[in-house]
Amino acid sequence: MLESQKLKNMQNMKCYAYIIAGVVLQTIIILVFALTVMRIKTPSVRLTSVTVQNLKYNTTGSPTFSMNLIAEIAVKNKNFGHFRFDDSTTNVTYGDVIVGDGDIIKGRANARKTKRFNVTIDISSNGVTDSAKLSNELKSGNLTLTGLASLRGKVTLMKVMKKRKTAKMNCKMTVQLETTAVHNLDCE
Repeated sequence: MLESQKLKNMQNMKCYAYIIAGVVLQTIIILVFALTVMRIKTPSVRLTSVTVQNLKYNTTGSPTFSMNLIAEIAVKNKNFGHFRFDDSTTNVTYGDVIVGDGDIIKGRANARKTKRFNVTIDISSNGVTDSAKLSNELKSGNLTLTGLASLRGKVTLMKVMKKRKTAKMNCKMTVQLETTAVHNLDCE
């Protein structure tokens, strides 16, 4: 009788050991899943290309410039859930002065994908007050502009987890006035 009781106790201990090992293994799997897949990252926004149209500039007298930019914007979503962003605006600045803006319509970047779309921006130097700097830059043949945007939206994972994220864009570019080409497109 004592032998059968010892055998039963050993079997119970093995059973408890298997249950504890299973619980520990499941906890590790859930923890790894939560730290890798469920971690919500901020999507990135970049200018991938810019085309200049209808460029007009004047270096004599009061320096001015005007043009239309067609900017291709890419929203890269690194998450395992989609990123749905609201309507927004992209601004183009010369120095600290906003010289143009364009509308970004709301959209969705799917999970682990990049959404690309075009934005048309009308640029005019009407608000620029530093005419000496502008005149020097126009005479050099290169105009430095900065593109700024902020996309607010939600990342949704498995229709359960939702987290607000704001993707920001800050891109510097140089417009070569003679060829109307954009050089040195650099995004932070």
